[in-house]
Amino acid sequence: MTDAMSRLRELHAGGLLEKAYDQVPALLAEDADPGGAGGLHGAGGAGDLAKAGRLLARLDPDAVLAHHPHTPVVTVAVTGQSTVGHVIDPLTGELARHGLLLRPVPGEYGTYLRDLTDPGSPLRTPAPDLTLCLLDAETLFAQVPAVWRPEDVEAAGEEALSRCAALAEAVPGTLVLNTLPLPLSYSRQLVDHRSRARLGAIWREFNARLLRLTESVDRLVVIDLEPLVGEGGPVTDPRLERYGKVRLGAGLLAAYAREVAHLARAVRGLVRKCLVLDLDHTLWDGMLGEDGPDGIAAAGTLRGEAFGAFQRCVRQLASQGVLLAVSSKNDEAPVLETLRTHPDMSLREQDFVRINANWRPKDGNLLDIARALDLGADALVFADDSPAERARARHGAPEVAVVPLDDEPALHVTRLLADGWFDTLHLTDEDRARTGEYHRRRERRALLNAGTSHEEFLRALEVTLDLGPPRAHEYARLSQLSLRTNQFNLTGGGHQESELAALAADPDRLLLAARTADRFGTNGLVAAVLGTFEAGTLRLDGMWLSCRVLGRDVERAVLAVLLAHARDLGLSAVTARYLPTARNHRVRDFYPSCGFTERAAPAGREDMWVEFHHDLTRVPDVPGHVRVTATLGRRTADESR
Repeated sequence: MTDAMSRLRELHAGGLLEKAYDQVPALLAEDADPGGAGGLHGAGGAGDLAKAGRLLARLDPDAVLAHHPHTPVVTVAVTGQSTVGHVIDPLTGELARHGLLLRPVPGEYGTYLRDLTDPGSPLRTPAPDLTLCLLDAETLFAQVPAVWRPEDVEAAGEEALSRCAALAEAVPGTLVLNTLPLPLSYSRQLVDHRSRARLGAIWREFNARLLRLTESVDRLVVIDLEPLVGEGGPVTDPRLERYGKVRLGAGLLAAYAREVAHLARAVRGLVRKCLVLDLDHTLWDGMLGEDGPDGIAAAGTLRGEAFGAFQRCVRQLASQGVLLAVSSKNDEAPVLETLRTHPDMSLREQDFVRINANWRPKDGNLLDIARALDLGADALVFADDSPAERARARHGAPEVAVVPLDDEPALHVTRLLADGWFDTLHLTDEDRARTGEYHRRRERRALLNAGTSHEEFLRALEVTLDLGPPRAHEYARLSQLSLRTNQFNLTGGGHQESELAALAADPDRLLLAARTADRFGTNGLVAAVLGTFEAGTLRLDGMWLSCRVLGRDVERAVLAVLLAHARDLGLSAVTARYLPTARNHRVRDFYPSCGFTERAAPAGREDMWVEFHHDLTRVPDVPGHVRVTATLGRRTADESR
């Protein structure tokens, strides 16, 4: 990190850091922390990143945006039981490392209840993306008598849980709480071991119930500090705690900031989707081309067992929707044979959606994998043990996240998981089925390449579309779709699960979910439309379509049914808006292709969005190859074809 800090200081001294903010992620992503800085004091990485954050925190966010208007901004309100402002520096650095810009809204010491419950609070007026309320041992011990017993702590815990549940319901947006570390200084104030055991049980029960609150409160996230403390310590410095009311120390706050940065990425829909793996010395011990199948190992030896643990970790990620691919400098035939038959392998050929085993440069292979999977390069994470290959990937495919592995396989798992690239707010059924869906996509592509025309392919595909209001279990998937969809997202941005549930309950709003299937199987929930009824018209506020069904006219079928529905309701028009983003230029002409005419944008908004209008005089037909069943709230229609 020394070189990165020197460059940052140089840019700052020259007044160029705001202009050069787009260079910051690459500077902070260098291999300065090969251990992943997973612990509180790992390899100095956390402290170095906090130093970078301290420098970056001096920047004016508006000045950065003037130079880089597409930089994602995360507004974070920060409050807590004690002095917690020290989290801002490491959080600034962590977010900058991922290309995000922090706009912090710090609260005052000891005022977290007022900060979070007063509608006029400075922490609530900016509508933050995340509200951090850092809790500590005093959350409970401030409520017990001067001379206390474990039962007093238990009673204080009940009150604190009630307060936390009330806060979670009252705070708009996403509220982030945390479990409480139990200081040794309190445990040792009990002189008998039975009482200490009782206190430990009460404390862990409180933390478990706090974590359980997330099962019933959608907008609540609880970060478990116990694993972070377990990686290193101590929780704080007794002098800072006594004199400065700093009860969570710099190391713990740095580790906490890293978790919050992962959460911020998920809230902004910046979740990576595909893990691309090297093979030699990454997935197994040895060089397949030199040692042959009998000379590689992922079990049976000390080093081999470490590679086996890495494979099992990767498989666990895949079971939750992370796509797996290979980019390896090897011949394809022995790679496939090894994945199919080698007794050490936990991962098999069918676990991968793309295997690029060849001798081409890896940056090109990464871009080829992204194209083959219909993903942006920014959806990929690349893990490789070779510094040269990682450098090549960073140079030729800079949007790909790079995981630095080396010749110590025991650390592969730590390094892979350190940045939470695949962390998400909710896991859906569509996530768990993603690998199978991509294999079915390969079968569809084989059908398309079987010498038929595209029209014949679509007819042979037998696409069905079910369009209607979202079902109770679908809001998490709808939120995920709106936040993660970049290409077919006509207005940019997205909505949290609770927002969508509220919109669906509003009689003046229209929220529809589209589910599709074909001869190869179901695709699940792949599209959504959000609209507003106003003054005899329907305004389309958003439309999202998963890349997995692009090219099958699903979006045209959805819009055709919706326009016919608006006409049948007696509405005079349907209006829509297209807001250009860095990734949605391909859908600029979608509305005109469906009969909409372009209208002049309001004065002063010409550069922000394009408005469209459909007078419903002539509604387009549903594409003939799509069979549609629609349930649209105010009426039910079977549009089967």
